Amino acid sequence: MSVQRRLLPSTGALAAFEAVSRLGSFTAAARELDLTQGAISRQIKQIEAQMGRSLFRRDSRNVELTAEGEAYAETVRSALAQLREAAVQLMSNRHAGTLNLAILPTFGTRWLMPLVPDFVEKHPDITINFATRIGRFDFARERLDAAIHVGQPDWPDAESTLLMNEEVAPVASPAFIADRAIASPAALCRQPLLHMASRRGAGAQWFEHRGLSAPAGPGMQFEQFSTAAQACLAGLGVALLPLFLIQGELQRGQLALAPGGPMRSRSAYYLVVPNDKRLHPPVVSFRAWLLGKVGRTADGA
Repeated sequence: MSVQRRLLPSTGALAAFEAVSRLGSFTAAARELDLTQGAISRQIKQIEAQMGRSLFRRDSRNVELTAEGEAYAETVRSALAQLREAAVQLMSNRHAGTLNLAILPTFGTRWLMPLVPDFVEKHPDITINFATRIGRFDFARERLDAAIHVGQPDWPDAESTLLMNEEVAPVASPAFIADRAIASPAALCRQPLLHMASRRGAGAQWFEHRGLSAPAGPGMQFEQFSTAAQACLAGLGVALLPLFLIQGELQRGQLALAPGGPMRSRSAYYLVVPNDKRLHPPVVSFRAWLLGKVGRTADGA
């Protein structure tokens, strides 16, 4: 028997092993799988022979997993659950499936959503379910297939694909800048500063980039860029915001660039996919489409 075959027992044998490990009985497993007790016993012995390990301790009355058997049972149970889920998805939607996607609030509403109709038109058999998430989370627990994340490509057990870098600049309402006669980057040190909770240290980085010491005051904190932008519109202060997310406000003259200009952020936008979802067909289709959109956007098309 080849090494590859030895490491991969039949699904029938794995199903028998999972049932016995869960029910603690050959008889109960046979009843559940509609097989004879002898057939179940032969399947278990086949796996033990292939692996060269005893998976159960047996006596005249009881059967229980060995320590090695317990570890193997947990993995087998997860693998069989994934196979069942894949079969359900395949039967319910033969052509594509469902993409459960986590998005950042402002990025999702301002940049992604206007583009989504194009994806829907090109992939009518893929249903996208959107969930708003800020920061990291457990993909399996949240039942999500992918996420658009801002930060660094260091999400554990996942593949991060760069979508775009980020240019940030200090902005405020034109009236705020005029009323306070803000004419230089140094003048910003004396203004109320609005900070993003997800970008701690970004303001200090901008001041350092301009050869200035960052103000010591804490300033107001915001979780979403859209809320920080609204605070700027209301004249509450100056915020360091990604330029591509506030193009509308800048073009309409509702917000204006403060002196000092833009800086490339240390953060960037990534499509993050857990390793076990990299070949999920809706993920593959969405990644290809999204990278195409980023490329066209970057080219100015």
